[in-house]
Amino acid sequence: MTWTPSDWRQLPAKHIPEDYPDSAALAAVEEKLKSFPPLVFAGEARRLKQRLGEVAAGEAFLLQGGDCAESFKEFHPDNIRDTFRVILQMAVVLTFAASKPVVKVGRIAGQFGKPRSSPIETIDGVTLPSYRGDNINGMDFTTESRIPDPERLTQAYSQSAATLNLLRAFSQGGYANLANVHRWMLGFVDRSPQGERYEQLADQISKSLDFMKACGVTADSVPQMSQVEFYTSHEALLLGYEEAMTRIDSTSGEWYDTSAHMLWIGHRTRQIDHAHVNFCKGVRNPIGIKCGPGLETDELLRLIETLNPNDEPGRITLISRFGSDGVAQGLPPLARAVKKSGRTVVWSCDPMHGNTLKTDSGFKTRPVDRILSEVRQFVDVLSSEGCYPGGVHFEMTGQDVTECIGGAQAISEEDLSSRYHTHCDPRLNGEQALELAFMIAEKLQSVGASGAAKLKAG
Repeated sequence: MTWTPSDWRQLPAKHIPEDYPDSAALAAVEEKLKSFPPLVFAGEARRLKQRLGEVAAGEAFLLQGGDCAESFKEFHPDNIRDTFRVILQMAVVLTFAASKPVVKVGRIAGQFGKPRSSPIETIDGVTLPSYRGDNINGMDFTTESRIPDPERLTQAYSQSAATLNLLRAFSQGGYANLANVHRWMLGFVDRSPQGERYEQLADQISKSLDFMKACGVTADSVPQMSQVEFYTSHEALLLGYEEAMTRIDSTSGEWYDTSAHMLWIGHRTRQIDHAHVNFCKGVRNPIGIKCGPGLETDELLRLIETLNPNDEPGRITLISRFGSDGVAQGLPPLARAVKKSGRTVVWSCDPMHGNTLKTDSGFKTRPVDRILSEVRQFVDVLSSEGCYPGGVHFEMTGQDVTECIGGAQAISEEDLSSRYHTHCDPRLNGEQALELAFMIAEKLQSVGASGAAKLKAG
């Protein structure tokens, strides 16, 4: 393979800013980043690919979640801890419901840049470049803030390194003890206005843990009870940064992007002859593809062939994002085509991006009922097509924000202004995310029971 990490520079590249005032300064920062230590290791990315291969085979479930766009301003160890904790709680619920291990992947430690629908925005008659993420420019609506600054790439690297360091400590140092996670989850059930609905599942988990403890299966006797595998991911958007973080693995001789374990190609940058697909085809990390309205079956099959010509299990995750009103029409043809092709993929559902709306007061939000509806339809459609609905992909935070309306907390449009902190798109708060995990668990259990009944009848 003659591919190199810089090949993308010869191709059209959407959503990469071209208005850096000093291209030499940008090149200097990218060159400096090439000398920085890797954020993740090739062996870790290979292990994630193996885990995703288990998901593709129907033997595990993928939970991917985290911030819409990380920010420099909200960078704090408590925020990292709280998001990590919610993901662990969700994973316990889904593990029990699906009776399968849950592969935990965060949208964290690198998810800074965001593609925007317009390169400019206008407020009160003033037009400025759009905010593109803290690794590119600032959120403040001023001329100075909106100028792309290459030094932000260095700050993004440093924040990602610190975040990864803390995540590794949390995941391996005892914080992830299953008993702790379950205790946090019971606290959620007690607080939730719909807690009675979740008590049965929570009680079942409690009884299972009590049985294991009685059998001597504790964190002291089984270290895996207090440790978890946790991986990172982000959209491979700003390719200059990704190129700088791409290195040859000394053990395999292959290229890996060491900025994250998993990368994905966005809905707006999936053109097969453009830069983002070209870059991702050359690195050996697991790759996600956002699949939304307008994606034709032929295009998807060509993308899969380009990115995974050897059909490696775990290499490709297809992330459906049609919106609750578009799943029934958009997803079945894609599922049918991939099934017929025989290609090995993970099917995951991003129920966030297709369900964004704007309120009369000007806030972007996402109704929880639409989010849940899309997940339910995703499970039903794939199951009916003979495919495995293998994962979910949420934009969420452990903070007590009010950005998505509805849910057990009954957040209304009037509540949005009280704690609306996102730098880009609305996120589920910790309570809403865990509530959805319980509801998805109910769906997975019902599908599992239905499948068992069909098998018995047959």
